[in-house]
Amino acid sequence: MIPERSLEVLRAIVQDFIYSNQPVGSKALLDRHPLGVSAATIRNDMALLEEEDLIKAPHTSSGRIPTEKGYRLFVDRLGEVKPLSSAERSAMERFLAEANDLDDVVERAARQLANLTNTLALVQYPSLGKSTVRHVELIQLAANRVLLMLITDSGRIQQIQLDAQSPIEDSLVQELRARLNGMLISSALADVKSKLNSIADEFAPDRRPFVNQAVIALQSLVDANRQEKIVVSGSANLVRQGEDFSGELSSVLDAIEEQVVLLRLLNELQADQHGVALRIGSEIGFDGINHASLVVSGYQSSGTEVAKLGVMGPTRMDYSGNIAAVRAIARYLTQILEGNQ
Repeated sequence: MIPERSLEVLRAIVQDFIYSNQPVGSKALLDRHPLGVSAATIRNDMALLEEEDLIKAPHTSSGRIPTEKGYRLFVDRLGEVKPLSSAERSAMERFLAEANDLDDVVERAARQLANLTNTLALVQYPSLGKSTVRHVELIQLAANRVLLMLITDSGRIQQIQLDAQSPIEDSLVQELRARLNGMLISSALADVKSKLNSIADEFAPDRRPFVNQAVIALQSLVDANRQEKIVVSGSANLVRQGEDFSGELSSVLDAIEEQVVLLRLLNELQADQHGVALRIGSEIGFDGINHASLVVSGYQSSGTEVAKLGVMGPTRMDYSGNIAAVRAIARYLTQILEGNQ
């Protein structure tokens, strides 16, 4: 059992090392923190923490730095998470409010999260299995050209132009729009293909070529949702902090390139303390990465989690600030999706 005073010393060491990136000594702790004890007592506490593998001496310096175990205990004993400042929150909301559609929202969320945390930001698109059809729109642009739009409950809007060989009657456009919406509204995207199988048979033979063309195009829009995707922003932040990864930066960048690996990591993580999932160093479970940390939260639509977002950075990261930023962006994305219902 680690005494509370020793835990205070550990907290101070982690906070100072995160801020300065320099080994922390007993004199520095006394100068910066109101610990209320002598230098000799601090040294005894540091000796205990080192014995427990919570801190270590990186070289001959008298200072100490946190170990992976030390960071984990620090996070587990983290008190209140400091919220975003009013200026940060206002800037975030203004930036995201300017988005035009879901694709733009996801892109902007990733950029904003990277800027807030000075880390790599990861934002997953809402997945196919959890999205439903909100509306299908057909708009006649010319005699033989129609705009087909698919709108999902997550707010994503996709469109494609259909060019027919001969003029398309307005009555056909209206009838097809009505039948598609009657058949597909509130349907899971995964069920769209099976529901469209026989729709052409409901139309007169001379109208079936355009109906089939529209069905194929609509299915292509659905299939575009089928590709689970992550938007990544802030790779330059990691490069600037390359020395914090102790020679592992190339492994970290390789992991980022493997979106399948990132998707697996995100999907495996479940929120626990502070409303986020947090993995430190070897806990991430990726070979060659022992000096990175991952903070992840989910965002929702209709009360159900539809995707995740998070940040990856060195273990020497601002855990409290990054947790607050991840939670704030997740809440904002949830509000946007709920507003699209």
